[in-house]
Amino acid sequence: MKRKAETQSDGQNGKPILKKRAKTMLSEEEVHKRFRKGLFDKDVLKKYTKGYAKSEPYKHSVIRGLINDDLLRSVRNEIRENVSFTPKETDIYKIHQSGDLANLDGLDDGALERLPSLLKLRDAIYSVEFRKYAATITNSGPLSGRKTDMAINVYTPGCHLLCHDDVIGSRRISYILYLVDPDILWKEEWGGALRLFPTDTHVDEKGDKTITPTPDTTKVIPPAWNQLSFFAVQPGLSFHDVEEVYHAESKEQLEKDGGRIRMAISGWFHIPQIGEEGYIKGEEEEWGKNSSLKQLQGDPDRYDFPKSQPVDVPESKDAEEDKGLTEADIDFLLKYMAPTYLTPDTLDQVAEQFMDMSSVDLNNLLSKKYSEKVRAYVESQEKSSLPTTAPEIEKASAWKVARPPHKHRYLYQQHTPSTKSKDLDPIQELLQVLLPSSQFRKWLEFATKCEIENYDIMARRFRRGLDYSLAKTHEGEPRLEICLGLTPTPGWGVDEEEEPEEDEVPSEEDTKAANGKKKGDKSKTNGKSKPPKKESEPESQQDEEMDDVGGHEAYLAGDDEDPTADAATYKSSSSPDEDDNVLFTNPAQFNNMSIVLRDSGVMKFVKYVSMNAKGDRWDISGAFGVKPLEDDGEEEEGDDSQEHNISLESMESSDEEVFNGFPDSEDSDSD
Repeated sequence: MKRKAETQSDGQNGKPILKKRAKTMLSEEEVHKRFRKGLFDKDVLKKYTKGYAKSEPYKHSVIRGLINDDLLRSVRNEIRENVSFTPKETDIYKIHQSGDLANLDGLDDGALERLPSLLKLRDAIYSVEFRKYAATITNSGPLSGRKTDMAINVYTPGCHLLCHDDVIGSRRISYILYLVDPDILWKEEWGGALRLFPTDTHVDEKGDKTITPTPDTTKVIPPAWNQLSFFAVQPGLSFHDVEEVYHAESKEQLEKDGGRIRMAISGWFHIPQIGEEGYIKGEEEEWGKNSSLKQLQGDPDRYDFPKSQPVDVPESKDAEEDKGLTEADIDFLLKYMAPTYLTPDTLDQVAEQFMDMSSVDLNNLLSKKYSEKVRAYVESQEKSSLPTTAPEIEKASAWKVARPPHKHRYLYQQHTPSTKSKDLDPIQELLQVLLPSSQFRKWLEFATKCEIENYDIMARRFRRGLDYSLAKTHEGEPRLEICLGLTPTPGWGVDEEEEPEEDEVPSEEDTKAANGKKKGDKSKTNGKSKPPKKESEPESQQDEEMDDVGGHEAYLAGDDEDPTADAATYKSSSSPDEDDNVLFTNPAQFNNMSIVLRDSGVMKFVKYVSMNAKGDRWDISGAFGVKPLEDDGEEEEGDDSQEHNISLESMESSDEEVFNGFPDSEDSDSD
């Protein structure tokens, strides 16, 4: 992840200017004292170099017991007592992060006095001796000692970092130094491992090669005290993630496990800068250019799945279709939909709200009989285990696995016009029969006042502890997007409601627009407000937002992103004042359909589903191309609330989870 160093004040706001100190030049003897005894022996270096060259799925190394143990324990204590962390959550990660440790030189004397061991560690890692050591193992070429780039990351239960390759700017080596509790052995089942993805090489008919990561990891490196994991940054190859740190079964177990706090110092070694040994003029620019070319080598989009498969709708020659749903239409739709949504009054109500907000939520859309059929099917599927790898899943079931994982990973089935309606399960029947039908399209046109030109429909299953879809921008004409929630499990952050009787007319709550919440009514992804906590009330790690298990679909306003930014830094902000780019959120629900008119430039993602969720997220997602909307020219002056066609809804609540420090252990000597 890219960290931006905080700039020092120029004194205009009354704050003193803090000058950066020159880094201390350490003697070889002093450097060696800060690492474990014998690390720099030639035979030890040779062993690591040989192991690195043979490692899979791409070259990497793990050094256990890297730092002098006394020094690292002092570092950990200083961090626990003096370093603050900012919670950050985006489409790709959820972490707690410190500031850039490169800024240590800019701290005043009083602050530095509290972090002497941390400063010693940083200077040792970026010393000439260790940089040469790392460069020898990785064959990376010279490394910069001036451009330090490191931060402290804390992963508590629920935190994670999804698949990426670390390629940005002048990075040459990526590393992680673990500072987990030295007196409590980290167990592999707690999660938090560094996981490496192998890659597939595709050769097209012209002989051009494209490299993409596979959906499944093949190397798992669990955290361990004083362990360094590192690898050379390789464009298109060095894909990795950080496994979610899993919740304990109880608060008592969490305390016994020391809080399951995965603390680590992570960072990068960079290409030498001007004036440093090994600096080559233009090398950094050439490195960046080659990195971009390697990432674009071949035709990467060709190997993205699922592919869009829009089906064109023939123009109707029947003038009767404009007069409303026929008796035959209603008879067909009644097999699946609640009858109250087929009445003219209800359709008018839905259309009015949609025209006003360009989005609408419809609770209990499916009939009670059919929804129970879906519920029983999904519950039975969740009771039976799936194979663990993508090839096994695709061989044993109708599901395919979305790929590549640095963009998305979930199970899907697509609508195919030639599918026969016999022997379909309840979800496939919705996918292949109801939603692509002319009757449903006609209903959708009346509900939105849009004229549909094509459709593309897909069933999705986001497995807990595995699946997500990272932010992607829609380019092109505005289109209708529907999402029919089919998730029967509770705990997704929405109120559980009983289904109404079949003849009950939907209330305003049942046809609420944009979750029925005003912009100022902030909550975590779902419009459900939480009571404010007293300032003195402590936060419990085990009780941390039990509804916050991810799995929500979010729409975001597009903006001009930094083209050089790492994918892992996408809109990282925990400030409520910076939440306005989130337009609409759709949590995992059962028997609820959202309908959104999505503009060009609007991004969308589905948040990673935590292992702490009670089940998987199930839904059917559809995109319906529509004819351009007519502009009536009557937009009220000064009203920009519908600038993005979707009502605003905040993703992050004002009571964002705060990391409250490290639990003390009676058996620990590190306190």
